[in-house]
Amino acid sequence: MDTHLLIKIIHMTSVGLLILVFVLRASTLFIGTHNQQPNPKGWVVFVALQHLSLTVVIFTGLTLLIMNEFKVQPWFYAKIILFMVFLSSQIKAYKKDDTVLLAQRRAGLVIGGIALLATLVLVVLKPVFS
Repeated sequence: MDTHLLIKIIHMTSVGLLILVFVLRASTLFIGTHNQQPNPKGWVVFVALQHLSLTVVIFTGLTLLIMNEFKVQPWFYAKIILFMVFLSSQIKAYKKDDTVLLAQRRAGLVIGGIALLATLVLVVLKPVFS
């Protein structure tokens, strides 16, 4: 199997894991919340899996970028911006701070979901901006 294809498979598998963990971790903002904080049960596992999948997505993405000699499509930049929106919304949603209200956490979750969905749409459609 060619190296580029193998890295692409690892990248997409980690994106799949990220989506799964996003949905599972989102449930902690709706089930068993305590004092404006997400449900602490399963916290460590979800955080570890999310960090693992994000790390693999970033490193395999950078590797693919280097392998493609930094030749990217115009929609690539939109994908990076949406990824940054996703990251910042997740930081807001799960920050360990009692001053962040549960409604704000859920709003961050919705924004992250929209950014993740928009990123997937970009990857599937590969629009041509001109």
